[in-house]
Amino acid sequence: MLSQFFRLEGAYLVLAGIILLITLYVSTRPFMSKGAPKKALFWVGLVLILFIGGHYWVTSSRIAEVKAAFEQGKPILCESRAIRTAAQSIEIRKGIADWHLEGDNFVSPQYVRPFSAARCIVKKSLKAF
Repeated sequence: MLSQFFRLEGAYLVLAGIILLITLYVSTRPFMSKGAPKKALFWVGLVLILFIGGHYWVTSSRIAEVKAAFEQGKPILCESRAIRTAAQSIEIRKGIADWHLEGDNFVSPQYVRPFSAARCIVKKSLKAF
C-alpha cells in the first residue's frame, strides 16, 4: 500500500516539497514577523497533506471500482496517450482481446504497453430520459 501511494503521488510529493521550500524562503524574509516560518509551514503543510491525501483516496477508490467492474465483465474506458490523432480512450472488457489484470494494470498481448487502472473509469451506459 505504501509503494502504491508513492507510485501514485510521487510527483505531487516532489511538488509539495518545492512549495514548502518556497514557503520557508518567503516566510524567513526580513519583512515577515518572527513566528511566520512556523505558522506558514504548518498551514501550507496541512493544506498540502489534505490535498495529496484526498487525491490518493479518490484515486485508490477509483482503482478498486474499476478492478471490481472489470471482474464483473463491465466495459472500462482507459486513457490512451499513444494515439493523439484519433480516439483518446480505449475500451477494455474482460474476455475480449485477452485483457487481464496484472496488479493494477490492464494487459493484453495485442497491445505493446499496459494501461494503469488509475487512468481508467467504468463506462456508464446512457439511459434515455
